Amino acid sequence: MITSKRLAAGVCALLAALTAGIAFPAAAFAGEPTGGATPQVGLVLDVSGSMRTRDIDGGTRMAAAKQAFNEVLDATPEDVDLGIRTLGANYPGDDQKTGCKDTAQLYPVGPLDRTEAKTAVATLAPTGWTPIGPALLKAADDFDGDGSKRIVLISDGEDTCAPLDPCEVAREIAAKGIGLTIDTLGLVPNAKMRQQLSCIAEATGGTYTSIEHTDELTDRVNQLVDRAADPVVTPVAVEGAAACAEAPAVKSGLYTDREEFGQQRWYRVDVEPGQELRASVSVGADRAVNPSYGVLVRAVTVHGREIVRGEAAGDGRTDVVSTGLRYPKAESDDEDAAAETVCLQVTNSFSVASGVKTTPGLPLELTVDVVDGPSPASDVASFGLGRGWWLLGALILTGFLAGVVWGWVSRWRVAVWRTN
Repeated sequence: MITSKRLAAGVCALLAALTAGIAFPAAAFAGEPTGGATPQVGLVLDVSGSMRTRDIDGGTRMAAAKQAFNEVLDATPEDVDLGIRTLGANYPGDDQKTGCKDTAQLYPVGPLDRTEAKTAVATLAPTGWTPIGPALLKAADDFDGDGSKRIVLISDGEDTCAPLDPCEVAREIAAKGIGLTIDTLGLVPNAKMRQQLSCIAEATGGTYTSIEHTDELTDRVNQLVDRAADPVVTPVAVEGAAACAEAPAVKSGLYTDREEFGQQRWYRVDVEPGQELRASVSVGADRAVNPSYGVLVRAVTVHGREIVRGEAAGDGRTDVVSTGLRYPKAESDDEDAAAETVCLQVTNSFSVASGVKTTPGLPLELTVDVVDGPSPASDVASFGLGRGWWLLGALILTGFLAGVVWGWVSRWRVAVWRTN
């Protein structure tokens, strides 16, 4: 459905860490990797009637899910809080309104009692509808605390509770700014299901995986649970201004903001002589947007003179557009030379059709890195196209001289042979 593109560093966190753009003090510092708060994982399992289908290693999809869950529960790290929610597990009837409410918390998110959780899973039997959207809304409320939050959705079919689009639900969850990532796994998927589960995952910075075998399901869920325990960098929410003079000062780190359609956001960075500013920005389309759009980031002096810019365009086949820039500030002979204030301007050209909400603004992630600038002797750019040309030139010269010598020796041997 969506074509992958090279994105700026930190884009995988973009839609997973959306915020409403809370203002921070003028000299905000970006968060460091954090692992103190307990990471939380919610496994959401489809228990609809189609899970009776026998097409995974000769057994039913439900049997494969149960086996995978038992192995995952055994391997879950001690420092991860885990819970289980079901969808379509309790109502076997034909009333859609009732079937679309069929989601329940099988095991609450918290410290794991493996025996109790396995016993709960063993009672499951394929039953009813596939209310993915309602289940995700409920699952988002299962978490508590400040740790990383991850939902792992396992389903074998597309949602049956239209018009509640689960992809729109995922975008709403992302817009809440609770830092929740949704990963999706499709059991023996068809094209429509693959498209829907991919959209859910990408809306929150998660991943989608197609599953054909039991061991694949076990391995993938284990990977995602383990990933939840990894330390994460928590972006700092910062509110960009409409002009450089009022812009917040930011230092090296990762920041999130919201930007209205066609809006400009300004930020200020101080760059000392001999330092290099590296900045990248990613803007995510967390709702339906018109094709043909772009993102621009400019480094500008406080007097309005453009220093350097970076820009990128999209065509509707990706949910994120990213670009970046570099600005090396020259060394100064004056040891007391003041830092230069550089204004960063971020602009987007996204647009939406009538009927699509324009608020809150689009999620924006800004990465700022101020580092020591490269010295002229070590800067690859100072060698034209790189130091490799010097080596190539030396090899060419060596080859030429070797050819001349070999030709002279060959002629001498031929002359000696003719003489003899």
